[in-house]
Amino acid sequence: MDRMASLTAFVRVVECGGFTAAARRLDLSTTTVSNQVQALEDSLGVRLLNRTTRRVSLTEIGREYYERCSQILQELAEADEITSALQLTPRGRLHLRCHQSLDRFIAPVAARFSGEYPEVSLDFKTDDVIDPVREGFDLSIMPASSLPDSTLVRRTLAKWHYLLCCAPAYLETHPTPHSPADLVNHNCLLYAYAIFRNEFHFVDSAGNPIHTRVSGNLITASIPVMRAAATAGLGLWLCPQFLVSDLLASGALVPLLPDYRTPELEIVALYPHRRHLSTKVRLLLDMLVDRFADEQSWLDTMPDQ
Repeated sequence: MDRMASLTAFVRVVECGGFTAAARRLDLSTTTVSNQVQALEDSLGVRLLNRTTRRVSLTEIGREYYERCSQILQELAEADEITSALQLTPRGRLHLRCHQSLDRFIAPVAARFSGEYPEVSLDFKTDDVIDPVREGFDLSIMPASSLPDSTLVRRTLAKWHYLLCCAPAYLETHPTPHSPADLVNHNCLLYAYAIFRNEFHFVDSAGNPIHTRVSGNLITASIPVMRAAATAGLGLWLCPQFLVSDLLASGALVPLLPDYRTPELEIVALYPHRRHLSTKVRLLLDMLVDRFADEQSWLDTMPDQ
């Protein structure tokens, strides 16, 4: 028995004064409505309605039960109205998580979203390690290289490559590498959580993959530390170009290995469910999609060598 359908049928029969009128209101057959009410009475073990050929009336128990059921259905209708209003007018708390390397993209969107939707309390945090499976979150933005295994919904926001670079000062005391094989003789700055921590991956001009073991005297999860170490001439850094675009433009860092690229990677948005995505999450996700579409033109553009 569908309990909610039976409760609704019972209440409508009472309100309409009969099975036929209730059936018309519910867009069901009279037999179906009668069977639903009968099933409800059978499950309760009581008679709720007195039936005659001319009219239907409530029993004493039926009257008490009707008042409670009518109240329940009214409260459900009000809950539906509130939910619909929340979908139309974004409000409530929204938990946004972002990998620290991407905060420069997300921060302007977060500020714009907060300005346009002041009834939403945006909880925006950045970190070097994000576990969206264990953390409570609505939306998480991170490089695909650090994705956990999960059933989360995944949407690609942008595609990009790493870039090998160093400071001119480093090349004053070390030979310029011309192939990935040369990197074994260099001090490489290693990001603690990158997929390329101990082995750098490249693709040559013919599309052949090349894997090179590397080592270095600095391993860190701090991007500011990596930027400082690289510009100080302490070693080679394999990193997303968008993290060093300003340093490349100023000449503080120079790109290396012009004939090699890294495999294509992705920046993705993760969220728990595809169905019934809340309005506030959908609106923020749309803003992020637009933001990364604007940035894609230079996210994956290699600088002049």
